[in-house]
Amino acid sequence: MTTHRLEPLLNPASIAIVGASSNPARIGGMPLAHLTRFGYAGRIYPINPKYEEVFGLRCWRDIEALPAAPDLAVLAIAAQDVLPMLRRCAAKGVRAAIVYAAGFAEAGAQGAALQAELEAFVAGTDMVVAGPNAMGFANLNSQAHTSFASVFNTAPMQQGPGSVSLLTQSGNVCAAVYAIARRLGVDFSHFINTGNEACVDFAQYLEYLAQDAATQVCVGYMEELRDGPRFIAAAEEFARRDKLLVLYKAGETDKGAQAVRSHTSALAGDQAIYRAAFRQLDIIQSHDFVQMAQLAHLAGYRHRRAGRRVAIITISGALGAILADKFIGAGLDVPTLPQALQDQLRAGIPDYGMVSNPVDVTGNVVNDPGFVRTAMQALAQSDAVDTVLVYAPGYLLDRMADDLCAVSRQYPKLFVAIDTGAATAREQLRAGGVPVFEDIGVATSALAPFLLWQERRRRNRWMAVRRQSAPARAALPDSLDEYRTKRLLAQHGVPAAPERVAATADEAAAAADAIGYPVVIKVLSPDIAHKTEAGGVRLRLADAAQVRQAFGEVLASCRRHDPRARIEGILVCRMESGVAELIVGATRDPVFGMTLTVGLGGVLTELYQDVSHRVLPVDEAMAREMLGELKAFPLLAGYRGRPPGDVDAACAAIAAFSRAVLALGDQVAEVEVNPLLVKEAGQGACMLDALAIPSGQ
Repeated sequence: MTTHRLEPLLNPASIAIVGASSNPARIGGMPLAHLTRFGYAGRIYPINPKYEEVFGLRCWRDIEALPAAPDLAVLAIAAQDVLPMLRRCAAKGVRAAIVYAAGFAEAGAQGAALQAELEAFVAGTDMVVAGPNAMGFANLNSQAHTSFASVFNTAPMQQGPGSVSLLTQSGNVCAAVYAIARRLGVDFSHFINTGNEACVDFAQYLEYLAQDAATQVCVGYMEELRDGPRFIAAAEEFARRDKLLVLYKAGETDKGAQAVRSHTSALAGDQAIYRAAFRQLDIIQSHDFVQMAQLAHLAGYRHRRAGRRVAIITISGALGAILADKFIGAGLDVPTLPQALQDQLRAGIPDYGMVSNPVDVTGNVVNDPGFVRTAMQALAQSDAVDTVLVYAPGYLLDRMADDLCAVSRQYPKLFVAIDTGAATAREQLRAGGVPVFEDIGVATSALAPFLLWQERRRRNRWMAVRRQSAPARAALPDSLDEYRTKRLLAQHGVPAAPERVAATADEAAAAADAIGYPVVIKVLSPDIAHKTEAGGVRLRLADAAQVRQAFGEVLASCRRHDPRARIEGILVCRMESGVAELIVGATRDPVFGMTLTVGLGGVLTELYQDVSHRVLPVDEAMAREMLGELKAFPLLAGYRGRPPGDVDAACAAIAAFSRAVLALGDQVAEVEVNPLLVKEAGQGACMLDALAIPSGQ
């Protein structure tokens, strides 16, 4: 049984409604109507001195008059009355409270001050307080309704216990997704909307649901995260327990981000980082309410064997082509079936029907409906596909239903049906283990992320790397110029080209002689981050005379550019050549901590935005995935006859960079290698420039 501190909030044994009303349409009356209508078995204490009885229950004068302290107090009172009532609840021994009232942080400076008072009070007590500006909750398994959501009056009533929890940072979103999902027959365990999260945030609710035995799936909507480490730990627990987590993150556009700020006084985080983190944590990222509800519905079939390789059975060649295009476009595979399997299918399919995949059984299915079962059994036994999708409108799906259910019961492979007609066997199929969609686009939108999750579940690389990653802490030098930054990174395995520091023109010439020509010289200064703009770089110097001349020119140019800059000398480096240049950078995200960006180096990075992101740590296998996501990856693989790059060396350098950044910890706000030169295959990689910005600068 869950022993989390949120237990009295989300699974209370007794509930007090402060501000109770006899009117079921008012916020003080609706939760009482729900509690009595749906059969909550715990003790209910309506509190309002105006009434002696509401909904057949004794109504109490005040919180002090109650015969016992309830687990949970629901405050259906005005904002200015909340804090005094919370003090009285705490004195009574109430363990948790929900604050309905708006007018706190979302309402400007005065409301923010009121919320700060509430937070300060709760911090000094053991009480758990949800909201303010919350709609309330519902535990659908115990019928502990503390919400004034009218959706419970209009959505199909749930008949038994559920295993899907709904967690949102918006009450209206919570109600909207619940209504859609209930029409699909999804049974819920928890209905939670977090409000302003003054004292309990999204990650804490998620932590509870990860431990909750009744919750096997969580579908959520979020605008921002306040506690990244707790969120990561909770999501990891979902994955460890093989629970499905589906989240919709708002704020993808500038306008969306502005709406988020005005709605909950929240700042939307970097969406690219959120997307990367969700992928690393095995979270399905959703993009609309219908998709969220459909994924909750599909989750009921998550124990069937499924994956990205889809076999399509249709009665129409055109529909087969459309479905193949949509599935492949969504990241799934529609593989060509083995010849032996094609021959087996051809025995019942005319020559004009396709058998390679998609499988077009043609109108002949009307004459020989029994063959459909033979075809489905053959696909169910094949190792060439993971999932089987059947498209048949209306009456044809009805004719196939018995056979489809029989094959689904006989084999563990997931079968899915699309019915664009009005089949009467939809519920029969769903009960038989076959989810049914009525729209091709909706089916693709839900199936693609679900099947990809099915394939990667229990094989989370990042979580394993996180457990193994504990580098020794590295000390940060007092001054961080390019040379010192490179040396710091090189200690952890990031390869560097031969280079030396010179204080005079003669020293620079001697260094170039020792390194070998051609060379590059660069100004060495912790105050000049962009050396090219300051005239602080000279390339392809072929002899000592050119080095001496360039030495003087570089120093003069940099002093003109920034007379106050500290110049610690000149860095003499061997001139390197290779196949491609990468940027490898780490920045501190306010939610997820140090995050990695890898992209095509140089000016093209900003122009094309061709980058891949991950939350650290990253190992060589994950680095390879990141490079493979770049549109420019063909440049590393040997594009149009060009020599292939040393991808292995690049991946090793990126993994070493990850170790170095984690070893530096909170001492740095940003670290960048730009460029990381990737040489021809077998010749390695090396950093040509590096920058580190200490925290606080």
